Amino acid sequence: VQLQASGGGLVQAGGSLRLSCTASGRTLGSYVVGWFRQAPGKEREFVAAILRGGVPKSYVDSVKGRFTISIDNAKNTAYLQMNSLKPEDTAVYFCAASTSATLSRGAAFYSYWGQGTQVTVSS
Repeated sequence: VQLQASGGGLVQAGGSLRLSCTASGRTLGSYVVGWFRQAPGKEREFVAAILRGGVPKSYVDSVKGRFTISIDNAKNTAYLQMNSLKPEDTAVYFCAASTSATLSRGAAFYSYWGQGTQVTVSS
């Protein structure tokens, strides 16, 4: 499966963005889909993941209540809706897909990665 992430940009604190991860080659709903982010000088960090079928979902504590991960199987696209953005959310965001049978927060479990999309939140 090939993944393409989009939707990043510059937004003020408190604003919203919706990231998209469009898949080609295979049905995205066959995979566990995750979003990760990497800020300058920091390691790649798990943000959210969704198991095939849409449940369960998992979020890193710092985004719970603000971010929502979802999949539109008809569009073969996963989304990360980001609300109440904070400057500390600034990073390059990556979508990834895994054939694992269970939902995982570990980057090593994801075999397929899209290119990153930059999210910058100004204070």
